[in-house]
Amino acid sequence: MLKRKAIDQLAAWKAKDKKKCLIVQGARQVGKTYLIEAFANENYEEVLSVNFKKTPSAKEIFSGDLDTETLLRALKFRYPGYRLEPRPQMPSVKAPTLLFFDEIQECPEAITSLKFWTMDGRYDVIASGSLLGIDYNRASSYPVGYVDYLMMYGLDFEEFLWAQGITQESVDVLRDAFKERRTMPEAIHSEMMRQFRTFMALGGMPEVVQRFQDTGDFKAADETQRSILTDYLYDIAHYATASEKIKAEKCFLSLGRQLLDKENHKFQYKEVEKGARAQKYLTSIDWLTRANIAQVSRNVSKIQFDLEDYQIDDNFRVYPTDLSLLLAMRDFSLKQQIVENSILDNTKGGMYESVAADLLQKKGYVLHFYRDEKTKREIEFLIQKDGQVIPIEIKAGRTPAKSLTEVVKANDRVAYAYKFLDGNVGVSDTGVISMPLYMLMFV
Repeated sequence: MLKRKAIDQLAAWKAKDKKKCLIVQGARQVGKTYLIEAFANENYEEVLSVNFKKTPSAKEIFSGDLDTETLLRALKFRYPGYRLEPRPQMPSVKAPTLLFFDEIQECPEAITSLKFWTMDGRYDVIASGSLLGIDYNRASSYPVGYVDYLMMYGLDFEEFLWAQGITQESVDVLRDAFKERRTMPEAIHSEMMRQFRTFMALGGMPEVVQRFQDTGDFKAADETQRSILTDYLYDIAHYATASEKIKAEKCFLSLGRQLLDKENHKFQYKEVEKGARAQKYLTSIDWLTRANIAQVSRNVSKIQFDLEDYQIDDNFRVYPTDLSLLLAMRDFSLKQQIVENSILDNTKGGMYESVAADLLQKKGYVLHFYRDEKTKREIEFLIQKDGQVIPIEIKAGRTPAKSLTEVVKANDRVAYAYKFLDGNVGVSDTGVISMPLYMLMFV
């Protein structure tokens, strides 16, 4: 089993005395079901798992009254082998029963019922779904205020390192070097860049990483990536409205061109369809983001907190929510170029920018960027933390970060900035901190 950080969040939820139902969100294939079931089997005496996609007839349980006594009777008739014991008054090491409602987006009444499970308070209930942000089968009464949320993504780079057998102790050595801005020994730096390029070639989808672990074969991993991309296209075709199906698919499949084939990575509708305009495709971008298939980074007119006050809504970049999806849109030869560090210049910048977007999103940051078309001054990413804006520039090579230096000098509201590159640690007197690309995991 791949070690995931979300297991700690599940444990923290379980430890609460008075807990709400938990909804685990995320796109398909990020490991939600597998992780929840592994956690449940370790922490509960029994787990009643109801998958509404696998067993559509289970929706009948929620077709009548939604009070918990009625639902419990229906569950006991449907699943007679389960005791369905309530949680004891005194906390125990291993609770008796977990109710797990998987693919809950398929049963809107089950989503509504979460409010009543929380109000009842006797049972631990986890729900999981991959398309809860879209209008498909929307619950008539969403349990706002009665549920907690956990967003899951594919593996981040730290989790990927664990999968590769890198110990937590070794990761902590890297983390300390990041905090102390200490140069890494060349042997460690070279190995970490090798691992980083492997992550770039695979992405973070658990099935892809596991396939590579089992086979050591990039071709096998590539086959899995393409299979997952096909699944995502199926989701678009199945769940998007009739007016959005083709448009959303075209927008999604254009991301390879948007990010890897041109210098300016601003989303351009002409890359989706010749002569296309925002009026036709803007709702499709919104659908992709709400379905957790893509993420948007918006340009800002000013580098100042709060960035949302200065964002330019019609000037944005779009990234897939995991690198595996982007790589599956390209020829297999790109993997070889990544691993051998021989990516063509016209692709390299976009590839490094995409991996940075992947890792920053998985850290929970909302992404913005800055690009002035007149001066051509550009900062790839702007994030916010503790009321501060932190500029981040991504360098595929080791060229100077001219725009970054100018921004730090000219803006007294920016205390420091990061430049991540294919090089080692360094700090300039302008407040620009240079870091190896693999240390993006510690931002």
